[in-house]
Amino acid sequence: MPSFVQQLEERVLAGGEVSVDEATRLLEDDSIALDELLAAADRVRRRFLGDEVHLCSIVNAKSGRCSEDCGFCAQSARFQTGVDEYGLIDADAAEQAAGRAAANGAEALGLVAAWRGLKPGKELDRVCEAIERVSAGGAVHADASLGLIDDPDVARRLKQAGLHTYNHNLETARSHFGQVVDSHSWEDRVRTLELVREAGMHVCSGGIVGMGETRRQRAELAAELRELDPDMVPLNFLNPIEGTPLGAEHAPMSPDEALRCIAVFRLMLPKHHIMVAGGREVVLGEQQDRMYAAGASATMVGDYLTTGGRAASDDLAAIAAAGYTARSRPLGAGETRALDPSPRPRRVRGEGADA
Repeated sequence: MPSFVQQLEERVLAGGEVSVDEATRLLEDDSIALDELLAAADRVRRRFLGDEVHLCSIVNAKSGRCSEDCGFCAQSARFQTGVDEYGLIDADAAEQAAGRAAANGAEALGLVAAWRGLKPGKELDRVCEAIERVSAGGAVHADASLGLIDDPDVARRLKQAGLHTYNHNLETARSHFGQVVDSHSWEDRVRTLELVREAGMHVCSGGIVGMGETRRQRAELAAELRELDPDMVPLNFLNPIEGTPLGAEHAPMSPDEALRCIAVFRLMLPKHHIMVAGGREVVLGEQQDRMYAAGASATMVGDYLTTGGRAASDDLAAIAAAGYTARSRPLGAGETRALDPSPRPRRVRGEGADA
């Protein structure tokens, strides 16, 4: 009789779904062999996404003095973390960052700003100028993570400026969100992503694990993301930052637990790109290269917002050594790249896995 993992793998390959209860069992039951789970996740990734690895980079486009109270974030004005503080970078600096991202093998540069969100006005104008410059350069496409959006006109302006993908993470399961953030709601984040999708941009949304959530809540987050149906799902691991509430409360999870989490997300999100990003160096350590065998199909190269990352050359070498192909090359005139040419339509609630 097939094992529990084999049964789930066969169902997923046939177009079915893994339930929250089943995913929780995979995360909680240590008698389920990690190697078997990773092998199943690897086969699912290969079936639906092949062996290409998407690479992106980010730049901290505005650092510190954020009004929000996200308990993991070094850039909140409410915490004493010693983080560098500076205002929004100009278009020249954004263009230079795009060049560095391309040199690192990335296909996208994400402009990330520490603030509550964007409103019409001079800051939106400056952001759009930077996006236009990065997009026009053609070496990478322009992505951004600019906080909450509650005005459809703001989303449309970003799209018109050339923004390809907007990132806004759910961060954690709805049932755990209030333990991590109090200054805005989980629903505020979902509304932002709805406006982004309506404006015609790609959607990037994921979360952070290791913030005191239960294993079931990790499964809930994966299910909520499945319902949201983003184009890219960043999976981050808490890197405890001194001075933040979560930095004092939680130590990094073990490499095996992190790999198990990647594999479960892959089984629950078989056709979505899963990007293993922040915290991987701290949590996975020498086992970083196993993240692809666990189901990852994307990663971030270069540094993060306030912490350093692995050398891009090491990531590229690891991808090649594992027999994968890094999805990065210069763009031709008028060419676009990265995810599918058009954003994913929102999946109808209750619908099965898309074809």
